[in-house]
Amino acid sequence: MPGLVRGVARTAVVAGTATAVSGRVARRQAENLSERDQAIAANRGQGYAEGAQATYQAPTPAPAPPPVAADDLTTQLTQLAALRDQGILTEDEFTAKKAQILGI
Repeated sequence: MPGLVRGVARTAVVAGTATAVSGRVARRQAENLSERDQAIAANRGQGYAEGAQATYQAPTPAPAPPPVAADDLTTQLTQLAALRDQGILTEDEFTAKKAQILGI
């Protein structure tokens, strides 16, 4: 029986050692992966911030309307005055539209 006890004891020692080594390796790998994941997360956040700044462009202002010829302005104002004289437009509407046409 002493040989059997010795064999069981040896197996227990080997199994215990293997479990300890395996646990230590697993912890070390978990720490390394944790550090790597934190570094990736930090870089990813920085990359998103840089990408957002790089892709943002200030809105461009709308182009100014082309200048209107004096003859066209005169024609528009004449038609506007005719509408006012016919009673289709009130004096306030005429004044507001005239200011819009003249760009005032």
